[in-house]
Amino acid sequence: MRQRSWRQRLILAFYSFLVVLTILSGARPARAHAGTVEVLTFRGPVTPILVSYLERSIAQAQANGSQAVILQLDTPGGSTDLMQAVIQLLLKSDVPVVVYVSPSGAHAGSAGTLITFAAHVAAMAPGSSIGAASPVGEGGAELPDTIKSKLVNILTADAENLTKRRGDKAVEFARQAVEDARAATADEAKALGVIDFIARDLDDLLAQMNGFTVTVNGREQTFHTEAVQTNEVPLGLLEDLLNAVTNPSIAAILLTLGLNALLYELSSPGGYAAGVVGVIALLLAFYGLGALEANWVGLGFIILAFALFILDIKAPTHGALTLGGVASFIVGAGILFNTPYTAVPWPAIITLALFTAAFFAFAVAKALSAQRRRPTTGAEALIGSRAEVRMALEPVGQVFLNGELWQAEIGDGRAPVGAYVEVTGRQGMRLLVRRSA
Repeated sequence: MRQRSWRQRLILAFYSFLVVLTILSGARPARAHAGTVEVLTFRGPVTPILVSYLERSIAQAQANGSQAVILQLDTPGGSTDLMQAVIQLLLKSDVPVVVYVSPSGAHAGSAGTLITFAAHVAAMAPGSSIGAASPVGEGGAELPDTIKSKLVNILTADAENLTKRRGDKAVEFARQAVEDARAATADEAKALGVIDFIARDLDDLLAQMNGFTVTVNGREQTFHTEAVQTNEVPLGLLEDLLNAVTNPSIAAILLTLGLNALLYELSSPGGYAAGVVGVIALLLAFYGLGALEANWVGLGFIILAFALFILDIKAPTHGALTLGGVASFIVGAGILFNTPYTAVPWPAIITLALFTAAFFAFAVAKALSAQRRRPTTGAEALIGSRAEVRMALEPVGQVFLNGELWQAEIGDGRAPVGAYVEVTGRQGMRLLVRRSA
């Protein structure tokens, strides 16, 4: 290990001083600051972006002395590892964290269910839902019995621990959400004690939270939100970009764009721009697919589709392989995006398949046209040209072609000076000709 610099020691001493102050302040009951609450908004699967977003916002709330962090959440779920990371952030936070499942129609599913359980305050908008937290395998596949049993037991124990403070009905719902994929509406969740409030919007939630007491790391904190100010905490530029690519439609577009760009670069090397764009698009697509827990078998079908598209340019199938490529692309994309947390984006997939097929069909047409086009350079370009006889062909003589005199040999008799002949071939520097009509 390298030695700490004086700057690192100073920073370490400063943080130690803050820790001491935090411990001393915890010796008496805490009262939340009445100034602000930090408001976060997250839509989409649980990804590393949510972990970093929440961690940064909690630190900001602690630095600002905010009353709470309110996470407006709409998620279909995510991996158990990321879920555990979020839950640990919530449990160790010194600032109360409120998870508000909103807007109407939002869902806290799968991992989102246990994240909501872990919050100091849980709230839902009317028309939202929570639950269906049964574990599934990659791509939504059913897990083997032994592995599924272990995961169900672990998640059930976690869910029970997180809801124990909410009563027996909440614990029973938590158990059924994991074991039987049970879900509940906002009204049902409130009746079971799973959540604390049903709020129409953020203002309604803050009004209901006023005077509400929670326990944070063993200390009671009472909210005073009658005149509180909200501080919107947006996703960072990079966080926003990476969160956007977890949208299945955007991931599909990036994947298709990346493959097309790389193929273009390989067919026309030297520019590098298409190759760079293709690599970046593919890396972003793979990040999104990884966050979505995509079924990677589908990627094989998509690669097969592009192979068929390319072969159709080379082989004289006149579009048959392109049709096979379209079918392979659609099937592969359907498998790829058949994840446990998102719906397959069929409109985007079909549109991309048709667009890619049209592009390669255009390439096939150009290739066929090039094969049929008369050569314009080399010896082949002379075949079919008409030349004037300058020295009688008996059968060997000279002809005038393209401003040059050529030695020529006629294969069907003789040709006098001034006659015209047609070039049929070439042997070295001698043209083979025949009488021209």
